[in-house]
Amino acid sequence: MKIRATVICEQDRQILLVRKPKSRWALPGGTVECGETHVDAAIRELAEETGLSAENLLYLMRVNEGDTEHHVFEVSVIDGKMASPRNEISDCLWHPLDAIAQLQMKKGMREILEAFRRRL
Repeated sequence: MKIRATVICEQDRQILLVRKPKSRWALPGGTVECGETHVDAAIRELAEETGLSAENLLYLMRVNEGDTEHHVFEVSVIDGKMASPRNEISDCLWHPLDAIAQLQMKKGMREILEAFRRRL
C-alpha cells in the first residue's frame, strides 16, 4: 500500500489545489518516505510543490483509495497568495470549496474535500 501525506490549505473557503502536466487537480501532498513521519512528509511536500511553509498542522483523517492510504492534514500557511508551482507541479489554484464539483479530480480527492467541507 502507498502511504501518502495529503494537505488541505483553506483560506476564506478557498482550497489550494495543484496539478501535474496533463493531470487532474489534487491536493498538495505525496508519498511518505522511509523513516519520515506523516507530519514531516506533509510539510515537505507542501513546500516542494508550492513553495509555501506550513504551520499549525491538524491531523484530520485517514482515507483509503484503492491501494493508497491518505493521511490528511489541515494546515495554516504564511502568505498563501505566494503559492507557485514547483518541481513536478505545473499549476496551483485557489478554488472555492463550494465549487469543487466542477473540477476534474480523482474520486478520493473529491471525497476528502467533501468530508472537509461538511466539517466547516
